[in-house]
Amino acid sequence: MDVNVCFEKWLNILRIKNQWDVKLEMVSDPEFKKTGDFKIDCDDRKAILLLNERNPRQENFEEVIVHELLHLKLYSLDQITEGLIYSNYEEGSKAFDFAYAQFMTSLEITVEELTKCFLMQYGDNKELSYGRCKDMKSFDELFDGLKPLK
Repeated sequence: MDVNVCFEKWLNILRIKNQWDVKLEMVSDPEFKKTGDFKIDCDDRKAILLLNERNPRQENFEEVIVHELLHLKLYSLDQITEGLIYSNYEEGSKAFDFAYAQFMTSLEITVEELTKCFLMQYGDNKELSYGRCKDMKSFDELFDGLKPLK
């Protein structure tokens, strides 16, 4: 499926068109390391979805598009939670770092799970990407060099 057609399809499914003006931009810059990202103007409700066409870490662009658009869909919740963390913890403190890391991890897990659900239900390419796994250590490598517990 053409990436632009896929992008338009998911703008409609996720009902983003009525809330945001979004355009898709393919990035071929070797310095752009992410598979997908956003540039967002909150005041004007405009966003640019950036997709890495040169070196994507994911094999399924539809999955990346859904994932990034879900971040946009959840953006107001993201901003509220981030604001609460900044207003209740001193930046750089252990409490701040813990709260922020937990929030970001939970957000990413939630977006990933929702992406899988939407992709399985409405996707043209239901094949999940395992591209990020290629760069990760194996289970045995994680324990390499650790002293055995006795």
